[in-house]
Amino acid sequence: MIFMNNKTTSFLASAGLIFVTIIWGFAFVVVKDSLDSIGPVWMVAFRFTIAAVGLSLFTIKRFQNKTRHDWFNGLVTGFFLYAAYLTQTIGCNYTTAGKNAFLTTVYVMLVPLLSWPLYKKRPGWYVFVAAAMSLTGIGLLSLGNGDKGINIGDLLTLVCGLFYALHILWTEKCNKEGVDTIFLTVQQFIFAALFAWLSAPFIDGSFPTEGLMNNKVILSMLYLGVLSSLLAFLLQNISLKYLPGPLASLFMSFESVFGILFSIIFLHEAVSVKMAFGCILIFMAVLLAETRFDFFRHKKTTKILENS
Repeated sequence: MIFMNNKTTSFLASAGLIFVTIIWGFAFVVVKDSLDSIGPVWMVAFRFTIAAVGLSLFTIKRFQNKTRHDWFNGLVTGFFLYAAYLTQTIGCNYTTAGKNAFLTTVYVMLVPLLSWPLYKKRPGWYVFVAAAMSLTGIGLLSLGNGDKGINIGDLLTLVCGLFYALHILWTEKCNKEGVDTIFLTVQQFIFAALFAWLSAPFIDGSFPTEGLMNNKVILSMLYLGVLSSLLAFLLQNISLKYLPGPLASLFMSFESVFGILFSIIFLHEAVSVKMAFGCILIFMAVLLAETRFDFFRHKKTTKILENS
């Protein structure tokens, strides 16, 4: 019975992570489709305001007896989250949703590479191989449809990957200090929204009153705030507690796959053979950097045990 319960829990956690990647994959389409009606920074402000208010309603008691250090952790985490989504959303305005989805995944290689100078953790050989594969894939993807080079949207998306990596590393540091993970999640939503509200008038201009009168834009902001931010982050945190790292990473890497799949279906974006090969290279690089393909060895070991 215990074995069945553990198996069921693992299945539900896996399904939860796949659902998260579907939500995030479709979010690239939602963002791209809404940028004609609302500025990218206002979009970031609305999505994280919705997420912050929604999650705060269920976690209000966690705000009691928090120290300045707790709030500082939330401030830094929120800034990295804001910077990541800011550059990603602005970048999506100048590149395709599919390229935006795949180029974002460079954070997978950047996390171990940045850990080397920051925490003196030398990455394994496979990270350098994955980085070379990823750079090759980025070149093929960016030049896939006869582009003259990496455009500003591609470049901003790569910068977004850097901020994602810093966000992950800082969150990891906070978790090692034993912080309240749920409270940290609420804080990052609050501060990311605050940074966006403060910067939006300077970057995007006046408040988008006309855009918010569009029902499609309202639904898009609700999707990004409730599903892509609040629900997805909660599901991710819960699911990661019950899955081994390599398997979880395998599921999470499908965000880029769903991103380009939905961009082809709903936005009719063209993908050349060269771009497709670039996507495959980036995807394989992500799997190598995150898992070292351990899931293949795990599957082989399980089969041997079943046959013994």
